[in-house]
Amino acid sequence: MTEILIADDHPLFRDALQRAVQQALPQAQVHGVESIGALLALLERHAQADLLLLDLHMPGAHGYSALAHIRGHYPELPVMVVSAHEEALVARRALAHGAVAYVPKSAAGGEIAQAIRAVLEGGLWLPPRLREERAEFKAGEAEVAARIAQLTPQQFRVLGMIAAGLLNKQIAFELGVSEATVKAHMTAIMRKLGVNNRTQVALAANQLAVEPSPLPPEIAE
Repeated sequence: MTEILIADDHPLFRDALQRAVQQALPQAQVHGVESIGALLALLERHAQADLLLLDLHMPGAHGYSALAHIRGHYPELPVMVVSAHEEALVARRALAHGAVAYVPKSAAGGEIAQAIRAVLEGGLWLPPRLREERAEFKAGEAEVAARIAQLTPQQFRVLGMIAAGLLNKQIAFELGVSEATVKAHMTAIMRKLGVNNRTQVALAANQLAVEPSPLPPEIAE
């Protein structure tokens, strides 16, 4: 049986994606989650899934970082990015980071179903209006993506919380671990990213943002 994973924090759109999946593959088994943390847990149980539909913006995701991390740990899992962004640059960057398809959220259910069938047959898929435009990585973006792919799932969760401006004690509370454990994760993250402090960790994550944002005050100070 074909197994499809959907990661989107908006329940109505998650339901819409599930209907599109069922239109394309009536017998498919579908699992939906609302955050990157839940997705990482789901992937541990369903590592052999056939396709992941991934939103770029949801809790725990920072632009293309989740895509880069998942591609690093699950290289055989095709990832279709589904996003509200309509720009060709955003779509092309998603494909450059390893996505097999990019579908704007404005697409009709039939178009999403068409994309699902195309990628399950081994192809790439972009909306016709985006196929002729090209985009390249920004300076250093490919290297950052490769380094983020080396993080363990728990380290990636910590990275997302750092990028969101959470303090160590807040991260410890969210993850149910000690602050000492968070500090150990921070040390490992800095080593793998090749940086020396918390601000540089956040700056590295920001390189994979769809639209770079100012650092949270807790990091920028």
